[in-house]
Amino acid sequence: MSQAAQRRNKLRSQLKKQGLDSILVTDVRNVSYLSGFSGDSSYLFITAKNAIIISDFRYTQEIADECSDIDSIIRRSTDSMIKASAKLIHKSGVSNVALEGDSLPLAIAEKMHTEMPKVNFVTTSGIIEKLREIKSRDEVALIRKAVYAAQKAFGVITSSLTKDQTEKEIAFNLEHQIRQFGGRGTSFDPIVAVGSQAALPHATPGNQTIADADFVLIDWGADYDCYLSDITRTMVTGKVTAKYRKVYNTVLQAQQRAIKRIKPGAIMSKIDAAARGHIANAGYGKYFGHSLGHGIGTYIHESPRLAENQHIPLQLGMVVTVEPGIYLPGWGGVRIEDDVLVTRNGHEVLTNLPKKLEECILEV
Repeated sequence: MSQAAQRRNKLRSQLKKQGLDSILVTDVRNVSYLSGFSGDSSYLFITAKNAIIISDFRYTQEIADECSDIDSIIRRSTDSMIKASAKLIHKSGVSNVALEGDSLPLAIAEKMHTEMPKVNFVTTSGIIEKLREIKSRDEVALIRKAVYAAQKAFGVITSSLTKDQTEKEIAFNLEHQIRQFGGRGTSFDPIVAVGSQAALPHATPGNQTIADADFVLIDWGADYDCYLSDITRTMVTGKVTAKYRKVYNTVLQAQQRAIKRIKPGAIMSKIDAAARGHIANAGYGKYFGHSLGHGIGTYIHESPRLAENQHIPLQLGMVVTVEPGIYLPGWGGVRIEDDVLVTRNGHEVLTNLPKKLEECILEV
């Protein structure tokens, strides 16, 4: 039985517990997760006994190659996805159909209700995302490759950095290098923030140059076969001031305290508290305003979350980021982020770029 088939069976068990006969999967990454299909513009209809992918002529061969264990419907060019889905759902005879409430646009849901007024649609939340929290050995292997591509790209970028390079140029070069090392591209638009721009946790790269300040925050990741990595390093490109040293080491120590606690059964809110408490004790509590981390996989922000309100345990096979930060308006910010796998005996940090302050000083 294929990995995708095993996932579909797990999903069927969840549907049955909720009294649901079927689900129409419309999120492109969830379709891929449950079928093995690498294309887009397709839906997947799963019942107690069958799985049928709905697509169009462009993907006929890919579906035959990648989804040999499920049926397919190649819709006519004159049929919309909704019309093709309606025909299939009516033919199936199911009494209710689950929809992905977290990702399906309201306009599409309304059209489905209009097209199929007699069908009992049930909006669900997180039913597939919960399955995706636990990564298989194959999924972890792909995340490792995404980490490899991202780290190799970063090494090339930082070894050739010059004072006249802009944030935009660095972001562009990162994507180019990730492709050179086997990635499909970046896992998200890279964040490159020089000096005071680093006070913005999700700063947009602009025309500031490396020469404009003494440090630069870079947050990037690679996409390898639809699985993603997410890394942040803050690098010194000028002088190390006493203030910078204090802020940087506070963030690093906070991250180390959190990572040390990662293991199966560890409560996510307590891991967040370990980092957040250390930053607060150093006097920077109000300058760390986001959660400590999040899951990664086929999306860059997935469940679970390392956050103050997540009083639930980590499980074997989860992969999470750990990314504390301190952001001081008008001065700048420091964030350090690594990707961590929950293992049987504790954890494994998948990313291994240097992060001690002395190791993060560049000569440019």
